[in-house]
Amino acid sequence: MRIARIRTSDGTVCHAAVEAAGYRPLEGELFGAHRPGPRFVAAAEAELLAPVVPPQVVAIGLNYRKHAAESGFALPTAPVVFVKTINTVIGPGAPVLLPAMAPNEVDYEAELVIVIGRTCKNVSEQQAADHILGYTCGNDVSARDCQLRLDKQWARGKCFDTFAPLGPWIATGIDGDHLDIRMRLNGQTVQASNTADMIFSCRQLVSYLSRCMTLYPGSVIMTGTPEGVGMSRQPPLWLKEGDTMTVEIEGIGALTNPVRREQA
Repeated sequence: MRIARIRTSDGTVCHAAVEAAGYRPLEGELFGAHRPGPRFVAAAEAELLAPVVPPQVVAIGLNYRKHAAESGFALPTAPVVFVKTINTVIGPGAPVLLPAMAPNEVDYEAELVIVIGRTCKNVSEQQAADHILGYTCGNDVSARDCQLRLDKQWARGKCFDTFAPLGPWIATGIDGDHLDIRMRLNGQTVQASNTADMIFSCRQLVSYLSRCMTLYPGSVIMTGTPEGVGMSRQPPLWLKEGDTMTVEIEGIGALTNPVRREQA
């Protein structure tokens, strides 16, 4: 099933099963028993939102072998964990804003995102799948000057408003470890890989993180980005106003966001 979070024409926000021409709002609870209801909402009468309002946005750095190589780092022996704050989350079609205080070295990162479905603490890798609701697309937008040169740590560069687009919906019943993933910038493919290149699998990440912290229903884990990021290109390929980014992942769909400049 594909599950979207939508706002209908009367302002109602709900989760709904995705169909070819629209949506069927769910009966029941997203993180419990649920099924598509009888009501149908045409696509033209609904706005796609970020598929969840996550209580936590946990992210993983350097989790693709080729990305670690292009970044000049050895392969990590344990997941490289950081967090993004809730103000970063936006949905499909919402603009990513180049921050007024750091507009010049903003980069894209196509990522597979795990959506947690059950409270999760100290679970094994074998138990991890039972705590995953599904997967969505994400973009770990990053101000590289703040992240790597100015601050010497990652919090500010990863946490500007709009720096975590999520969507278009949650795909359930798929294997997150063997999916084609790509980023298109203005229609040109700049990242193309498969999640099989991840160093730590989805189950390994859920298990590892659950031993660090309690993961809650609706929390998301951004699992890392493949090679091809803008900072590793010669010359670097930074985002600019008017760009359009599309993250596309096999079995899920496409997440598109335009780039705008923040008004100071």
